[in-house]
Amino acid sequence: MWQAEHVRAALQQYYPACAVSIVGMTTRGDQILDRTLSKVGGKGLFVKELEMAMAEGRADLAVHSLKDVPMELPEGFALAAVMEREDPRDALVSSRHASLEEMPAGTVVGTSSLRREAALRGRYPHLVVQPLRGNLDTRLAKLDRGEYGAIILAAAGLKRLGLAGRIRALIETETSLPAAGQGALGIEIPAGRPDLAAWLAPLNHAPTALAVTAERAVSRQLGGSCQVPLAAHATWDGPALRLAAFVASPDGSRTVRACREARPESAADAEALGVAVAGDLLSQGARAILDTLNQDAGAKPAP
Repeated sequence: MWQAEHVRAALQQYYPACAVSIVGMTTRGDQILDRTLSKVGGKGLFVKELEMAMAEGRADLAVHSLKDVPMELPEGFALAAVMEREDPRDALVSSRHASLEEMPAGTVVGTSSLRREAALRGRYPHLVVQPLRGNLDTRLAKLDRGEYGAIILAAAGLKRLGLAGRIRALIETETSLPAAGQGALGIEIPAGRPDLAAWLAPLNHAPTALAVTAERAVSRQLGGSCQVPLAAHATWDGPALRLAAFVASPDGSRTVRACREARPESAADAEALGVAVAGDLLSQGARAILDTLNQDAGAKPAP
């Protein structure tokens, strides 16, 4: 709802005479809270109902956390704009511990992400990582009841909801590389609506859009989903875009990393950077990790 309100405010700033109404919806991803996303259908659970509302004409557009949007949109839909990214880092939330490094052996850390789980298990094997589902209030309540010694959340969500004070420490990307699109908002529309695309064009933040295009290309090439502990994060240094990525086994015992720089001037350039980094990961051993994960999930081998 915060994201929808944010987009409505931005649209009304550009088009003061435009009336923008919000259709509040609860998705399957919000409803299924007793199992991890990797076991109940993945990221698409957060967008399917919204796409159905657009297909039926009940909504003109949908606002998503881009990290929750599948890498391949269904036929008939398009990503019209990517807004400027908020802090992409993961955040440590705890009333007992100031950092991951100081946590004693056996401390229970909650996370909903296989990517975070793999990073934690690989770097801090003495910690006990357990699944954590629910909306933000639910997760914080579980922490406050003492069910977890700490939880890991996206810093962007906490900051947007005015809960930055709950952040005990920001986890630098060297320790926990963000997911593709983390911290960015994407606006999805029905394909074939050039009027909507034109109206939303001022909301598109080109540097963020190019960065997340490169990130999502990595995930798309590797079949990225909630079943794959995969990270991809791009940062600008002047005209150069540096893209780092990794694929890991869920227990953190095997990790393959790759990094490249380019100077993309178009979405096609950014896509090519992501494809190249994905190729590096595959050539360095990611294929074996992915094949094992796919076999466990009953899916096809990696390309």
